[in-house]
Amino acid sequence: MTDPVIRDATPADLEPLHALVESAYRGDSARRGWSHEADLLDGQRTDAQELKTLLADTTQVVLVAEASGELVGCVVAADKGQGTAYLGMLSVDPDRQAGGLGRRLVGAAEAVARERFGAGRMEMTVIHSRAELIAWYERLGYRLTGERRPFPMQDPRFGLPRVDDLTFVVLTRDL
Repeated sequence: MTDPVIRDATPADLEPLHALVESAYRGDSARRGWSHEADLLDGQRTDAQELKTLLADTTQVVLVAEASGELVGCVVAADKGQGTAYLGMLSVDPDRQAGGLGRRLVGAAEAVARERFGAGRMEMTVIHSRAELIAWYERLGYRLTGERRPFPMQDPRFGLPRVDDLTFVVLTRDL
């Protein structure tokens, strides 16, 4: 396999980007990787309209990792203002997980936050019960803040909960 190139996503990436995100987060395909939400949520992770909106929003950058003409990873960096950026939608093809691509994508998103948004801090949210994923982010230098945020339990655009107690924890890292 060729080493993926990380670049800004374009509107031409919309369909394969949507397929990548869904395969990394939901359903049986997600279970091939170590990091997924398939046991917590059914339904979609995102939809084409949300991705189209992300691509058009100048306060957000969608980065994709491409190898041999295929999208194999993505991440979103969003400018929240006041020196803070948000890291979201980190997705790696389940067959490529545990190979360092996720770490590379996080680093690329942090560079975007610093260089394009002038951010000195990155923030993210993770479902509280995903201990293995939280531990992975902590190894990258992120720290739990103690803050919790509600999960949109009644909004099927974010998935159909399989459990009743979904909440997000907030992690941050100085850039």
